[in-house]
Amino acid sequence: MKSKSSELLDKSISAMIAAIEIYNKPDFMYRGETFSILAINSWELLLKAKYLKDNHNKMRSLYVMEPIINKDGSKSKKKKIKTTRSGNPFTHSIEFIAKKLIEKGEMDQVVFNNIMALIELRDSAIHFYNYSLKFNVRIQEIGTASLKNYVSLYKKWFDKDLSEFNFYLMPLSFVQAHKETDILLLNAEEKNFFKYVDDLEDSASSDGEYSIALNIDVKFSKSTSKDAIKVALSQDSDAIKVTLTEEQLKLKYPMDYAELTAKCKERYSDFVLNGDYHTNRRLYENDDKCAYTRYLDPDKKKSGKKVFYNDVMLLRLDKHYTKKK
Repeated sequence: MKSKSSELLDKSISAMIAAIEIYNKPDFMYRGETFSILAINSWELLLKAKYLKDNHNKMRSLYVMEPIINKDGSKSKKKKIKTTRSGNPFTHSIEFIAKKLIEKGEMDQVVFNNIMALIELRDSAIHFYNYSLKFNVRIQEIGTASLKNYVSLYKKWFDKDLSEFNFYLMPLSFVQAHKETDILLLNAEEKNFFKYVDDLEDSASSDGEYSIALNIDVKFSKSTSKDAIKVALSQDSDAIKVTLTEEQLKLKYPMDYAELTAKCKERYSDFVLNGDYHTNRRLYENDDKCAYTRYLDPDKKKSGKKVFYNDVMLLRLDKHYTKKK
């Protein structure tokens, strides 16, 4: 028999898959709003599953308690479970549980900000009757970041890989043609929403594993060769390897050794440039999420080389040093 936490997890996955399927339909005008409604439902179930797991699957931990009202109208010190209009237990909100998880260090503030952006979109959906392409793009950026955050936390909290599911949103260039109405200026409601999301992004650093919004950039180019090899994104070990350009590598690995070291000095209160630092750093240099080694002669691994680093390296080093408050 499944635990309550496991049951909520299954429902969470189902809700997120439904959100993605609706969004990726070629002709669905209410895609952004519907995605946000289902995605928030999925997030709430995921957070409650984690909260239940941490509280030994005691359902009472999810219930809101309120004081019992005495006959004279005063509030008793004793409490009872608050109920809905139908008499069912009233559970804690997604904001309440998220803040509890943040306080315990189980969830990043950036993830919460992304969820709040989705909630604002859901709550404001009824006001947007004919919104612009620019607004749709912003919705997609928030949704893409939300999926990335969801997969990361699911793996962290429950040690389960979601690679069997296609957790991605189809780029707008595939699912929506540019119509004349798409060039309209943002209306007042849209401007308010944009400012709200921008403020969320400014309030917390997203230089790490989690994001508030992510841009999807899809580019196609014609090949001059009829024999050009067709490639597709894949995690299959047998898939054709694609080489990134120098510009793309620089974007993915923006720091060299000096810049990484400087950031460590700024980031950690107990950082010392010594042998331990070199040992800790080298633990992750073979992980392509953290570092990329550029050789003077790519065919000769013994040639001169220089290592460049992604911001993920700092997240790994967080395990070895104390971040400044």
